Amino acid sequence: MKSQTADRTFDVVNLIVLLLTTLLCLAPFLHILAISFSSPGAISSGKVSLLPVEWSIEAYKKVFTDAAMIKSLGFTIMLTGITTVLCMLMTIAIGYPLSRSKLKGRKWIMLVVVITMFFSGGIIPEYILVRNLHLLDTIWALILPGLINPFYLIILVSFFINIPESLEESAEIDGSSHFRTLLSIMLPLSMPVIATLSLFYAVGRWNGFQDTLMYITKPELYPLQLKLYQMIQNNMITDLLRNEGTQLTTMVPEALKAASVIFATVPILIVYPWLQRYFVSGVMLGAVKG
Repeated sequence: MKSQTADRTFDVVNLIVLLLTTLLCLAPFLHILAISFSSPGAISSGKVSLLPVEWSIEAYKKVFTDAAMIKSLGFTIMLTGITTVLCMLMTIAIGYPLSRSKLKGRKWIMLVVVITMFFSGGIIPEYILVRNLHLLDTIWALILPGLINPFYLIILVSFFINIPESLEESAEIDGSSHFRTLLSIMLPLSMPVIATLSLFYAVGRWNGFQDTLMYITKPELYPLQLKLYQMIQNNMITDLLRNEGTQLTTMVPEALKAASVIFATVPILIVYPWLQRYFVSGVMLGAVKG
């Protein structure tokens, strides 16, 4: 009886701690969300905390009616999709051979990969390389430099290594080529890690803007995060309000910033539930019979 009481007490305390931790993590996001839906007067007087005060959607009207923001959103979605697909194709193309014990010199190749995690040429040599390749002011300047992440590559190689070689040997006996084995056996068994790495690549590209500052000068190639960066630096707020014919005194800049942050955050958040079904364990249970 005492044991059951102690277990219940532990569960209750554990639940309370988890709820408080979750609320603490969500507090900044809830605060931004509340500001985006609050009236200018409530924001100026500092009344907004975690819940909206005097509901208003004027900030969202300004964001959704701004052609530059909508165009930037579409470009960012396209850029993120292309980057994620190409990054995963290259990571898989390199990771699968490096996971096979028959590949000669694979330890030395892995050593070179690991070295790149600790040492790099730096920003200036990278910029000179991109410039000499005539990639400035092109979408490829935002894709090619970060096409393969060494850390993600190591994760994928480790996962491939843990897949029993007996599966590959059985496929070879049936006349399957390496490419066929990769498509029919390795990739289906690796969907959890592929989904996870794809999400990492997508989030990294979606949140990135530093490379755009270095390589891009054309406004039509500005991703959404760079728009937010410029807005936070107070370079775009006045223009955005004037383009809508709004008096600057009727709109608090913080509300516009908050609405833009939510506008840029929600699309990538939608991806998480869609990939959640792949985050499972035991996908290979029963794949090999002794």
